[in-house]
Amino acid sequence: MTAMVTQPPRHQVSRAVEAMQSQLAELADVSLWSMSPDESAATLTAATRLSAQLAELEMRVAEHAKTVGVGESVGATSTSNFWAHATNQTRTAAHGKMRLAVALAARPALRTAVAAGDVLVEQARVIVDAVEVLPVEHRDEAEAMLIKFAAEHDAKALKRLGRRILELLDPEAAEAHEAKQLEDEEREAARSTKLTMTDDGHGKVHGRFTLPSAQAAMLKKALLAFAAPKHRAAVDGSVGERRPSAERMGQAFVELIERYPTKKLPKAGGVNATVVVTMDISTLMGGLKAASLDTVERITAGQARRLACEAGIIPAVLGGKSQVLDLGRKRRFHTESQRIAMAIEQGGCNAEGCDWPPGLCHCHHEIPWHLDGETSVEKGMLLCPHHHARAHDPKFTMTKQAGGKVAFTRRT
Repeated sequence: MTAMVTQPPRHQVSRAVEAMQSQLAELADVSLWSMSPDESAATLTAATRLSAQLAELEMRVAEHAKTVGVGESVGATSTSNFWAHATNQTRTAAHGKMRLAVALAARPALRTAVAAGDVLVEQARVIVDAVEVLPVEHRDEAEAMLIKFAAEHDAKALKRLGRRILELLDPEAAEAHEAKQLEDEEREAARSTKLTMTDDGHGKVHGRFTLPSAQAAMLKKALLAFAAPKHRAAVDGSVGERRPSAERMGQAFVELIERYPTKKLPKAGGVNATVVVTMDISTLMGGLKAASLDTVERITAGQARRLACEAGIIPAVLGGKSQVLDLGRKRRFHTESQRIAMAIEQGGCNAEGCDWPPGLCHCHHEIPWHLDGETSVEKGMLLCPHHHARAHDPKFTMTKQAGGKVAFTRRT
């Protein structure tokens, strides 16, 4: 860590910080074996309050440093960036502390409470966030109430109280304020909703997601039902701890995916978005040959046989020449079985150089239906919407290539 002061400190705060550093350094190797339980409890509480006091001092100095332009002389873009670089903390952390420092400077009562160790830093952040969204005329009174609540409530409980504080101060305005706050939060949550999944190439997919609170609560409740000890005991005979672990929640997520009613899934390429397990007849009968999904992943024979028994999975059993022997019982016109068979055999769009997956493709008659063409697997091909439009565009000629793909050329 880079030293900030190269000359003897003259300011009272600077001298105090130097003295505290020296005292703490002397305690680094002091053994605690002789400290009694009662004294340990008291010292732990005092040390926690001391950390809040030190944090307040740090942020007060940071706010002053920003005011006097620390970092400008060395070309730093901001005092926060200079602070992060000089102390090897992340910019995110430095900017977060600087924002709180500025907020505390504007709220003397809260700053004093933190300086006294009566309010912890995480509680102070919650109070600032709660107060800043309130109508101006209620902010000081709300701040005073939340400071009092901080003596008996942690940051999480304080946050809940902060969201409802206006109900105590102005019940008539509280309803409209909460409605607007929730609308803003829901709008922001909808914009921030996302899901990422990355295959590590070793049979696992890692992901992260951001969901609106309501939908996240729905998902959690469903997963807890699958992860409940009674359900797990009925499914696999396990008798685990009552509180679901991360592993059990992951297993519950897998079960939710496998058991989701496929009839409720939207259609993709004329078929409900259901995974097709493709295997040889020998695999179905107990062989060891790996099976595959229509999304290209490979799975063991044992998992393939298990999935083939699930109601929401379509088993596609192939003969010796990879001909489709059975596609389950799903039938409709233009039949789902035909679409699935074409997806398995053709793998996606048949246009040369196109990589669209089968679920996003249309079924095209090689011989047009109005010219007595057959609706069959043999006489059909998958084409993505773009190439399907070209297949019916008189300005283009479609030519079948040697490998079964088709190419389009513009008519002259």
